Amino acid sequence: MYKLFLKRVFDFVIALIGLLLASPILLIVIVFLYIANKESGVFFIQSRPGFKGKEFRIIKFKTMNDKKDSNGILLPDADRLTPIGLFVRKTSIDELPQLLNVLIGDISLVGPRPLLMEYLPLYNEEQARRHEVKPGITGWAQVNGRNAISWEEKFRLDVEYVDNISFMMDLKIIFTTIKKVFVSEGISADGSATMEKFVGSN
Repeated sequence: MYKLFLKRVFDFVIALIGLLLASPILLIVIVFLYIANKESGVFFIQSRPGFKGKEFRIIKFKTMNDKKDSNGILLPDADRLTPIGLFVRKTSIDELPQLLNVLIGDISLVGPRPLLMEYLPLYNEEQARRHEVKPGITGWAQVNGRNAISWEEKFRLDVEYVDNISFMMDLKIIFTTIKKVFVSEGISADGSATMEKFVGSN
């Protein structure tokens, strides 16, 4: 009952309330990112795989500029991450625009994080099960290490969520996420400003 119907109602109501309450913060962040990013824009919009791998467009705040080297190649993430972008990322404010995706129905508040379309053919059969539910703004893997754990462990936790999804589990993940935002745990993988790309499991 929860997974098939109530979860969607819960998502819509909380996302709507969240957007209304966060609107002053969103407006302030938009102004600061506009100044910091200049021609790079304020929002990051990208195609991601959703439920059953169906493509949708995710929206987040853009925390990195588009600076390139002399050959026209984008600089490493660490070199493009602006001070305001770092703050927005550490506080997870960059995720707030995804509440619009929740309202539309592309994603849920809680579920496996939507990754890149290019990863779809790289998953093994078990890892691909993460797409048996809608992706989420936060998830079981995010509250158990986020970017500081390996891809294999992250996918294991995603599938564990798929097999045990419930209202109480979602509440636990949401409250744990809020707690972790204040201590900025697991924002980056070791030696990286973000998370290294997934290239498949051995």
